[in-house]
Amino acid sequence: MANFQFTAINDKGKQIKGSIEAMTKENAIASLKLEGKLPLKVVEENIFNKDVSFGISPSVKTKDIAVFCRQFYSIISAGIPILRALDMLGEQTTNKKLAKAIMEVKSSIEKGDTLANSMEMRDDVFPSILINMVEAAEASGSLETCFNRMSIYFEKSAKLKSVVAKAMIYPIFVCVVAIGVIVLMMMVVIPNFTSMFSDMGASLPPLTVGVVNMSHFFVNYWYILLFVVALIVILLRIFASTEQGGQFFSTIVLKMPLFGSLTVKSACGNFSRTMSSLISSGITLPNAVAITAKGIKNDIIQKALTDAKAEIERGIPMSVPLEKSGIFPPLLYNMTEIGEETGNLESMLTKAADYYEEEVETATASLVAVMEPLMIIVLALIVSVILGAIFQPMMSIYSSVEGA
Repeated sequence: MANFQFTAINDKGKQIKGSIEAMTKENAIASLKLEGKLPLKVVEENIFNKDVSFGISPSVKTKDIAVFCRQFYSIISAGIPILRALDMLGEQTTNKKLAKAIMEVKSSIEKGDTLANSMEMRDDVFPSILINMVEAAEASGSLETCFNRMSIYFEKSAKLKSVVAKAMIYPIFVCVVAIGVIVLMMMVVIPNFTSMFSDMGASLPPLTVGVVNMSHFFVNYWYILLFVVALIVILLRIFASTEQGGQFFSTIVLKMPLFGSLTVKSACGNFSRTMSSLISSGITLPNAVAITAKGIKNDIIQKALTDAKAEIERGIPMSVPLEKSGIFPPLLYNMTEIGEETGNLESMLTKAADYYEEEVETATASLVAVMEPLMIIVLALIVSVILGAIFQPMMSIYSSVEGA
């Protein structure tokens, strides 16, 4: 999956700019037309035209959007006009990027644009699902209900991300400690013993020689090591941003033990919750699948949903392409099939979302339970090798002294 920068004309005749994810340039153009935009220029992002971010500027997180939706719902349900509500939210929102986007939306509405079109101009801040839900709500006059549903949707999404993030804190901490211990031993401990071995004139075993040479490299050429690591990270990120790279890493993730299952369950929960919210607002099934696909990070799963959209447009029930993809578990496409047969698809997808969100929490806890002892064992093995390299020649020296 690649990113494409575009310049287009929206349905109000205004020129807008943004970025979109698609498999090919043709797919990007087709997606823009599906959204009612007339593409003027579509260019694939690369290292020369891509906006590079190193995480210094504040980003708008799911939790920020959830708070925005909840506050917006509370304000407009109290009878306060939309413009006044946006003005209030723009002043009290702590995230500067979101606050700026809110004020830009307010300014656009004052010029005669709709709320949905105004939010679409800042689609780098407001998710596509929110924009489409607002557009449907404005058409049906149910804006309060829309923001209430969206607040629940984003709150659940933020909670799920928080569960995964909190669960990964300890493994990351152990990993950082392990790296710190290795660097400390290589740059401080080993050099001290190296000088002692040199003074004794002892012949060192191969293991000790290898560790000493590695320590020498750490001490004298650490900048080369940092450069190599940074270069590898940059090259991997560039490769991951390409279509081939995205599919390559997505395939690896799906095939990894534990991680693959967690990724699929997370995607199923995201798919079910998003589809349920979109269908409840009257958005057509093909459009709902297209919008949902954009929110899936794994390229393989995203492509499966894009293919499913094409099948649905041909009149095939959604459960069929979900099953044929070979990615989604039986529970998801069976519940989807039941919902289609009974005409209660929204409710069945909501139940599926609840189930898979609980499954993600359970799978995350299981993953951490496996990773914690595994990382400790790996750290213990590395430290044992280093200590063995230190004590092996020392024991040889002591043995030769006692023998004399």
